[in-house]
Amino acid sequence: MTAKKAEVNLKVTLGPLSLPNPVMVASGTFGYGLEYSSLINISKLGGIVVKGLSIEPRPGNPPPRLVETHGGLINAIGLENVGVDNFVNQKLPLLLKHEVPVIVNIFGNTVEEYSELAKILDGVTGISALEINISCPNVKSGGIVFGTDPKQIQKVVSSVRENTGLPLITKLTPNVTDIGEMAKAAVEAGTDIISAINTVSAMAVDINSRKPKLGNIVGGLSGPAIKPIALKKVWNILNSVEVPVIGIGGISNHEDALEFLLVGARAVQIGTANFIHPKTSVEIIEGIRSFLESNGLKDVNEFIGSLKLDS
Repeated sequence: MTAKKAEVNLKVTLGPLSLPNPVMVASGTFGYGLEYSSLINISKLGGIVVKGLSIEPRPGNPPPRLVETHGGLINAIGLENVGVDNFVNQKLPLLLKHEVPVIVNIFGNTVEEYSELAKILDGVTGISALEINISCPNVKSGGIVFGTDPKQIQKVVSSVRENTGLPLITKLTPNVTDIGEMAKAAVEAGTDIISAINTVSAMAVDINSRKPKLGNIVGGLSGPAIKPIALKKVWNILNSVEVPVIGIGGISNHEDALEFLLVGARAVQIGTANFIHPKTSVEIIEGIRSFLESNGLKDVNEFIGSLKLDS
């Protein structure tokens, strides 16, 4: 009688956050989770990071909001969302029926808005963690983007930390000179986990109409074109801080995901690829499992951070 092959362990731990596998879906690319539930079994995911939430509903930017480019997508959605109360009362109860870790992405234009969101969400049953989007302008400081200034990062993260006991993930922007410095500021302020990267600042124009292709003029580039940038930024962060890191940026298949795990990220988030092929995330999970089996590895944690630097 043939012995049953041992199941590969895909469970990962990121500080206070435990996930059934290392493949999550990124905020802004998966709606509130329910939009994909008729296309894939979302309970198979390592976690769902919902569309970014503000205190009040937000209409977003004027169209056009999306522009395809070589190897990527430029978006200027403008963080359109239903607002935190509508999410908690209408979206979350339905999402929780799928028994998948739910991470709530939050953003604001003042430190006080971040604090208020943390207070509201802190006592809500079923939320596994908060992800702080700091790629927003601080309207009280002349519009400086929170995530480009270590002092601003510390103010936001510490204000959220003071108002919630939930695990905290801080999502960093790549549009800085030294992302390691930004990661250090977030860790010093109390974040448990770093996720990186957010989109890369970008622009597209039409030579015939001589106009910008986006209603907002500029936007954020995502997709395969940014993967090498994201991988390098994740590497920089891992060499700057000791908290767990979630890799994001251009991941389209299991080989891409494994690259981020190899350099030391403990989980990944799939973004733009969800638009191209809705089943990408679950296929990546199975691809990672098959890769580990074929390489004689019984635990994904044996592979994480195993990059060989010696010649």
